[in-house]
Amino acid sequence: MAADPTLLNSQALGRLAEALELPAFERGWVWLAGAGPGDPGLITALGLHAIASADVILYDALVNEKLLGLARGECIYAGKRKGQASAKQSDISRGLVSMARKGARVLRLKGGDPFVFGRGGEEALALARARIPFRIVPGVTAGIGGLAYAGIPVTHRDTNHAVTFITGHGAGGGLPALDWAAVAKGSPTLVLYMALAHIEEIAAKLIEAGRAADEPAAIVSDATFAKQHVRVTTLGELPRAARESGAPAIFVIGENVRLREGLDWIGAMSGRLLDPDPLKRERFSDAS
Repeated sequence: MAADPTLLNSQALGRLAEALELPAFERGWVWLAGAGPGDPGLITALGLHAIASADVILYDALVNEKLLGLARGECIYAGKRKGQASAKQSDISRGLVSMARKGARVLRLKGGDPFVFGRGGEEALALARARIPFRIVPGVTAGIGGLAYAGIPVTHRDTNHAVTFITGHGAGGGLPALDWAAVAKGSPTLVLYMALAHIEEIAAKLIEAGRAADEPAAIVSDATFAKQHVRVTTLGELPRAARESGAPAIFVIGENVRLREGLDWIGAMSGRLLDPDPLKRERFSDAS
């Protein structure tokens, strides 16, 4: 008789937890964990341990379903996507509290990192108010991991020593009330999450504040998934390019986008010839 793959997965994850001396997932606790940007291989060891140990998992829209296949507990969808019926944030928080009070090991599994534009702080504060013990399990956020899969480093000492992460979707659904002039001048590289609906207005504000219209920009759709698509453009052309791109998408603006010509490692696996001097500076930073 063939072995039960679920049992084998559980045993393997149990050995991993033991070897790494990972903490026990106790009853009545809630763990808020990041599943990474899409590729299931990018979840952390502690995140895998949480999935294997949880009695119930409330998961978001961008969590790879292959990860849920490792669960032994009940999996409940609690995602939020624009244009689709979604659970209210208050209902999700109350559900976490209610299930924990019944003695369940509750995992709140979020795409990316729970504390990077993921409402993890709101849910953790709700747990704190209810005196529910919780643990935060960080994950790889799309603004870093997604760009890495596109061959765009979020920092590089020949292009930028600072980066700004921005949400393009405010609490009320509109454009966040930021000082966009300050944002434009704040750092050489800007990374925008959830900005598809407002990218035309954002681009206009950045150009008005002094960013060059021909500054390199890129859109990474379905980052780290097999269907990932990267569109390289300029800040001025970003709204047009966005209309041809799908959600979810990460936007990046800055000179480091040019490094994709030399660092598109996924493209190289399909035969793309990489440029070892994408910035055309004829000098290299690996010498010191």
